Amino acid sequence: MPTAISGGSRIRTNTPAENAYNSLQASSNNIALRQLRLSTGKRINTAADDVAGYITSRALSARNGALKTALNSVGDALNVTSISSDAFDNINGLLTQIKDSASTASSGALGSDEKIALAKGAYRLAQQIQFVVDSTVFGGKQLLQGSFTGSWVIGFYANNNILSIGIDLQKNNADYNTSSIKADGTREITNNFDLNATKSSIVGNTSNFAGVSGLNLESLNEVSDSDMGIFSMDKISTTLSSLSEALNNINKVASYVGGVQVRLNSQEDLLKSQITNYNAAISRIQDADVATEQLELVKSQFLQKASLISLSQANQTPATFLQLLQ
Repeated sequence: MPTAISGGSRIRTNTPAENAYNSLQASSNNIALRQLRLSTGKRINTAADDVAGYITSRALSARNGALKTALNSVGDALNVTSISSDAFDNINGLLTQIKDSASTASSGALGSDEKIALAKGAYRLAQQIQFVVDSTVFGGKQLLQGSFTGSWVIGFYANNNILSIGIDLQKNNADYNTSSIKADGTREITNNFDLNATKSSIVGNTSNFAGVSGLNLESLNEVSDSDMGIFSMDKISTTLSSLSEALNNINKVASYVGGVQVRLNSQEDLLKSQITNYNAAISRIQDADVATEQLELVKSQFLQKASLISLSQANQTPATFLQLLQ
C-alpha cells in the first residue's frame, strides 16, 4: 500500500514521483487485464487469473467434450433403429399382402388358375421382402440378415468408465420372444428369427421364416395345377396360421427395436440438457462479465490519467528546491 511521503527538500530521492509511478504502473496493468478479458470474453485466460476456477473449468470442458461425443454416438445408434424400424414396417406390409392372398385363395369359389395367380403374385412380394432384408444396411453391415449386433457409448461415469447400449438383431436373441405353432396347434417359444424369404438370400435358409418353423415363402413359387402345395385346401389353414404367427413375430422384433429407440431418444434429450448445463457452468466460472469489466476499465483509465498528472507534478518539486543553489 503506498504511503504519502513528501521527501521534504531531498532531490536525490523523489518518493512522491515513485508513488505516482507505481500507481501509474498498477492502473496500466489493470487496463491491460480488463482489455484482455473484454477482447477474449473470458475472465480466466491463464491459471494465474484464478487457480481453482481454472482447474474446475478445464475439468468441466473435458467432461462436456465427452458428452458431445456420446451425443454423436447416440445419433448413430438412432440411425440403426430408425432404418431397422422402417424395414420392419415395410416387411410387415408385404407379408400382410401375402396373407391376404392366402386368405383369398382359401375360398372354394376360386379355380386353380386364380389360386396359382395369387401364389405367383405372393411370391413376388416374398422376393421384395428378401430385397428389403438384403438392402437394409448401415455402416457396411447387414442389419436384418440375423447376425447384426452393435454397442454404442451413450455416457460416462465420474471415473470415466463407459456407459453403453447395445442393439442385438441376431436371430437367436431371446428378447424377441418369438414363437412358432406346433403340430397340435399350441405355441412354442423359438430363438431362430430369420427374415430370409427366398433362395436368393445370401444366407440361404428359408425354412423358418420369421421364427415360424416350416414356413417357407419359397413354396409360393411351387404352386401349380398338379400340386397346390401350401394353397391346397388341406394346408391353407396351416399356411394362414403360420403367416399370422410370422406377422406377430415381426411385430415383436419391431417392438424390441422400438423399445431401444425410446431409450435412445430419452438419452439424447438428457445429453442435450447436460451439455447445456455444463456450458452454463463453464460460462459462470470462466466467462467475463462485460459490464463489470467495462466499469473497472473506466476506473483504471481515470486512475491512469490521474497518476500521470501526479507524476508530472511530483517531478516538478525537486526543481523548486534547486533554486536554493542559485
